[in-house]
Amino acid sequence: MDYMIGVDIGTTSTKTVLYDLQGQVVAYANKEYPLYQDTPDMAEEDPNEILDAFVSGMTEVLRKADLTTGVLRGVSFSAAMHSLIALDENYQPLTRVITWADNRAEKYAAAYAEDGRGMELYRRTGTPTHPMSPLYKLIWLRHEEPELFAKAKYWVGIKEFLFNRLFGVLKEEYSIASATGLFNIFDLDWDEKALQAAGITRNQLPELVDPEYQVTGLNPAYAEVMGIPVDTPFIMGASDGTLSNLGVNAIEPGVVAVTIGTSGAVRVVVDHPVIDEKGRVFCYALTKDKWVIGGPVNNGGIVFRWVRDQLFSPEKVTADLMHADAYDLITKIASEVPAGADGLIFHPYLGGERAPIWDANARGSFFGLTRTHTRAHMARAALEGIVYNLYTVMLALEEVAGKSKEIMATGGFARSALWRQMLADIFESPVTIPQSFESGCLAAVVMAMHSLGLVDDLTDIKRFIGETKTYQPNPANYEVYRELMPIYIRLSRQLQTEYANIADFQRRHAKD
Repeated sequence: MDYMIGVDIGTTSTKTVLYDLQGQVVAYANKEYPLYQDTPDMAEEDPNEILDAFVSGMTEVLRKADLTTGVLRGVSFSAAMHSLIALDENYQPLTRVITWADNRAEKYAAAYAEDGRGMELYRRTGTPTHPMSPLYKLIWLRHEEPELFAKAKYWVGIKEFLFNRLFGVLKEEYSIASATGLFNIFDLDWDEKALQAAGITRNQLPELVDPEYQVTGLNPAYAEVMGIPVDTPFIMGASDGTLSNLGVNAIEPGVVAVTIGTSGAVRVVVDHPVIDEKGRVFCYALTKDKWVIGGPVNNGGIVFRWVRDQLFSPEKVTADLMHADAYDLITKIASEVPAGADGLIFHPYLGGERAPIWDANARGSFFGLTRTHTRAHMARAALEGIVYNLYTVMLALEEVAGKSKEIMATGGFARSALWRQMLADIFESPVTIPQSFESGCLAAVVMAMHSLGLVDDLTDIKRFIGETKTYQPNPANYEVYRELMPIYIRLSRQLQTEYANIADFQRRHAKD
């Protein structure tokens, strides 16, 4: 048996999946690491902890592979977007990984949004004006950390850091590059105006390559630990967002992919770059001739983690003692509450928000709370709030890309029958869930197989997705959501007038 490995470098964990050449999962590993949030706006990771997680995951899944009779044909990557690491002249990190969830560049992004410079850059790069963007992180660091900024020889993301450690190269593929705010999506090259705004040169950035680019010559020390040949091809792969569409075969016009992992997104593939004159959606490259437009949200599964840790900590302890999944227990509790949570609405902005409001100061809130509401209501309202927010992104996307004809959904949330039904009910549309939950890993593998000549076209992924299940909207539920959605949207607009004030209060008091 020959094998392929797909690796998904996520915000809170790295997932590694070993496949056979028919797309069947042979082994799976998930290695978590902390997200450092020392201040309200910080969201960082340790690059070496992520490297360790990658090596550990590879080692674990390869124990299930018989490389005495089979061959590991390739390893390919999906990775979170918008990460930024400063490296010195010896390629040693000067910072931790500054992730997409880090909002410390907020005032610089806001300044660019207010005077129109942000929209001008968005029209060239497809990256909305928001502190998630490495462009605005660089502007922030140049102003607030000038000594660090001057010391930095190179600027990379987490995938580029891993490839540098594993192979000693500094390369970045179009898909990840197109989410930096520094890349011209029309020219497929670093954008000179964006580089000028950031205050860096192209010599400080990796060499640009195709997502199907192959790298060989693995560092022998890592090859020995993982137990693979040094000439094993590693394929660059692409970003987690764009690969999520490929991973559920949502690459035809009008087929929408909805993803909820730690964060979430609504996306559709187009055959040319598309810019939204309201600046609400991104446009990133998947390959050199396919682009993905959509809207990302900060607050997906990370909100459910907050519910688990802060509202249901006793249940978490109990579940841990019983070797059970606390999320399953909380979902069961939430499912006993009717659709609409008896009029309790939750805005899930626990870490600012990207689409559709693009406000790094956004904060979460419960609305409609009464004495009759319980923790179960709060859990259900939190889950519904995540989906409400994704639905508002869908409304914006349809303005730009046209009406959707089919919805494919994936991500960690797809394990929950409650969330799957909730998505169908709130979107009032059939929702199809593929059997493979780790769509990013599968898509990375199919991209690698195309690079290696093992499949003829990326659309061949439909052969590997396996069985799917379609959830139909429940009329009784969507009637309730039809009443609540307008209230949710109006509240978002009204509360937005105070987000900056409460965020400023929190920042000032966090420093005291």
